[in-house]
Amino acid sequence: MPEQNRPARVMGWLTPVVWFVVAFIIGVIVWSGTSTTSGDGKGFLYNTGQQFTHGWFVEMIFHPTSVAQKIVVMFLVIILFVAVMGLILWLVDHARVPNGTVVAGFLGPAVAALAGGLLYPAISTIIASFRKVDAAGNPAGFNGLANYTHFFNAANAPIFYNTIAWIIVVPVFATVFGLVYAVLVDRTRFEAAAKALIFLPTAISLVAAAVMWRYVYYQPTTQGNGQVGLLNSIFSAFGGTPQNWLIKFPVSTGAMIVVMIWIQAGLAMTLLSAAIKAVPDDIVEAAQIDGATGMRLFRSITIPTIRPTLVVVITTIAIASLKTFDLVNVMGNGITKNDILASAFYSNIASNQPGLAGALAVMIFILVSPVIVFNVRQMKKADDNR
Repeated sequence: MPEQNRPARVMGWLTPVVWFVVAFIIGVIVWSGTSTTSGDGKGFLYNTGQQFTHGWFVEMIFHPTSVAQKIVVMFLVIILFVAVMGLILWLVDHARVPNGTVVAGFLGPAVAALAGGLLYPAISTIIASFRKVDAAGNPAGFNGLANYTHFFNAANAPIFYNTIAWIIVVPVFATVFGLVYAVLVDRTRFEAAAKALIFLPTAISLVAAAVMWRYVYYQPTTQGNGQVGLLNSIFSAFGGTPQNWLIKFPVSTGAMIVVMIWIQAGLAMTLLSAAIKAVPDDIVEAAQIDGATGMRLFRSITIPTIRPTLVVVITTIAIASLKTFDLVNVMGNGITKNDILASAFYSNIASNQPGLAGALAVMIFILVSPVIVFNVRQMKKADDNR
């Protein structure tokens, strides 16, 4: 046997051991998650029921209360992370460790994280969407498609109409406005200041933006009679009567969509501006020599060149719009006609209805899948054209 093959044979048992440890960690995560949702509080690593007692160290690790305990837990996690990474790096440099063990060491934590943080919750959500719960919120058996059909009625139809409007109108208009901003701002003397002002709404939290825009659409005075707000002031100047625009469907949906476009246009502008600046000068000069100017140059050269960025911007904003709940939660006043799937999901979670919330989560996934497929196909097409 060649000498260089002996070390790999000597420690070849390490690879299955590492994968066994990964599988064990995944099993612990699944077991703990299953036991904590069963209602008895009997977790594999930590029992949450009041009838269980723990040592001070276990209680500090799993349920820190004081600032000092949280700091200790933070340092313990850092030390554990450094120890694990140090072990992996030592295995990489060790001559007797086979390549399979190195691969398992690096790939194993990622597999455990994906399985415990993504795959298992997704499967649990799908299972919960087919279950019913009792008055206390505990699982009470399967009920087929009842959680899904619950939303397919006239009362909940606006939820789907609103969601479709959000994922179509917001990406299109935010991208168009961002593209116009990118083209116009690049020609100004104060480009940095102009871009900062346009990008500023993107840096604002959705809750803060919703509160700000409530004062634009409608906000009762402290006395309760009369309203303040820019839109009502303009409306009153033309002889109209101030109204609460956020309770008038479908005007309320359009009002919230305007806020989301205002927020996302800055992101679109930033990405598209960078893409436009990256258009090769020789292509532009060649087109100008051929007589292409103005809109024809923009339509025939700039747009095809920045197409991959356009696809990324549209899909990113569409996904962000699909999962927006905080803006709708603040501005929608809790009215069902103002809800989208994400805000309805939040409402059902808050009201202890995991079955209905799971059904909404599955529907959100179904809606976002075509957007992701479109993104992948467009990126692949762009790579093929290079």
